[in-house]
Amino acid sequence: MKNILVIYTGGTIGMVKDAKTGALCPFDMHKIYEVLPVLKKINCNIETYQCNPVIDSSDMNADKWLLFASLIKQNYSRYDGFVILHGTDTMSYTASALSFLLKNLAKPVIITGSQLPLGMIRTDGRDNIISAVEIASNDSVAIPEVCIFFDNKLYRGNRTTKINAEYFEAFYSGNLPSLAKVGINISYKQHLILPVPDKEFKVYDRLCRDVIIMKIHPAISKQYLDAVGNIPELKGVVMETYGSGNAPTKDFFLQGIKNMIDKGITVMNVTQCKAGSVEMGHYQASCDLRDMGVISGKDITTEAALAKMMFVLGNFDDKDKQKELLNGNLRGEIS
Repeated sequence: MKNILVIYTGGTIGMVKDAKTGALCPFDMHKIYEVLPVLKKINCNIETYQCNPVIDSSDMNADKWLLFASLIKQNYSRYDGFVILHGTDTMSYTASALSFLLKNLAKPVIITGSQLPLGMIRTDGRDNIISAVEIASNDSVAIPEVCIFFDNKLYRGNRTTKINAEYFEAFYSGNLPSLAKVGINISYKQHLILPVPDKEFKVYDRLCRDVIIMKIHPAISKQYLDAVGNIPELKGVVMETYGSGNAPTKDFFLQGIKNMIDKGITVMNVTQCKAGSVEMGHYQASCDLRDMGVISGKDITTEAALAKMMFVLGNFDDKDKQKELLNGNLRGEIS
């Protein structure tokens, strides 16, 4: 029988109606078998951990990610898999961050949540929890990844982005198909799942906070670029460009990016599109960026690019090593 640790961080999924007041409030995760008795039918032993206080996903940050990574490290030998219950708004950021912090992961870490509270009649949380636990405890397919399970699909976590705030189909993975689909049976796509590593599991405990996301848009100005470039202690910029990596060719823009790079700020080029890849030099509009040293994010998501930059800049000081890692595929985040 597999041992699964369910970690409740906060978010909509853990809300139930108070019998006296009728208000929604976090339920005691230690009573998970009472709320979802069907979990007893899954061939696993579930234990729980609840953050106190619970964390609204809008308040998620680097400290929380390091806390979750440390919690998995402390319990890694005791459990066969982990299910993290999390708010949807920053779920893709958390999944991406954990994927980098947990090196040589050989066990499933499945993050899930819901659009409706668990205490509501039509909640999607019930099926999401049940399926996440079933996948984390399965005997047939090894899933040595940080994943997101949502709306009957299992995704590589660092390939996802939230695309809908209203419907159950809330997450999208534009550059990698789902790893599994849940219907009458659970259909795994084993050729897409990362191989089980043969090296020792390692958890990192540092992240660089001095990074930002800068979205390129038609109203961008010299003043804006100057302001970004003059942020104290800034070390990294994830730059969301158009299409396949295109950006303005005006002198003020190119000079502004060059000024950042000359200051030692790392700049990574990612596309604003939900699918597709940055191809530096494919069009003239991105040639100058490539030539001045902007790093291509290829087909990485913005969420994963931010987490990757925080991880690399936080754990490696050598500039050449940083560039090598940012260009490389570390956890299946790029094709």
